[in-house]
Amino acid sequence: MKSTLTYALAALACAGVFFLLYMSQNLQMPSAKNATRSIEVEDTTIIVEVADTESSRERGLSGRRSLLRGNGMLFVFESGATAGIWMKDMQFPIDIIWINASSTVITIAHDVSPDTYPNIFYPSSPARYVLEVPAGFAKQIGVAEGTKIVL
Repeated sequence: MKSTLTYALAALACAGVFFLLYMSQNLQMPSAKNATRSIEVEDTTIIVEVADTESSRERGLSGRRSLLRGNGMLFVFESGATAGIWMKDMQFPIDIIWINASSTVITIAHDVSPDTYPNIFYPSSPARYVLEVPAGFAKQIGVAEGTKIVL
């Protein structure tokens, strides 16, 4: 009887650990490590998480289940780069907007699906920033090549 109870408790503990691991992968909590700020695009304010370290840029939005309208992630690079973006571990489509050092949109990839991984998307010229927003949001607010962004 005692060994049966011990096995049952051990199985319950294992199930609890697996449940907690599963839930931690699926909760949508903002990253405590990334600073947030607002930017202006075509008279629209967007609240962005700033990814300005190598690890935060590499992680990006991977593993999240969604991104609210009016929110995004702004990747900041030390200098103009041909920053390639992929959809590794992404669970929802996004618009990818490359911005040069003059805060002008130079390239947009619309409605990029997670299914495109392992393809890598590149700007038409070096970019200082990359803005990721929910799919369709760029068209909705009128962002196009040449649009100025207030960072």
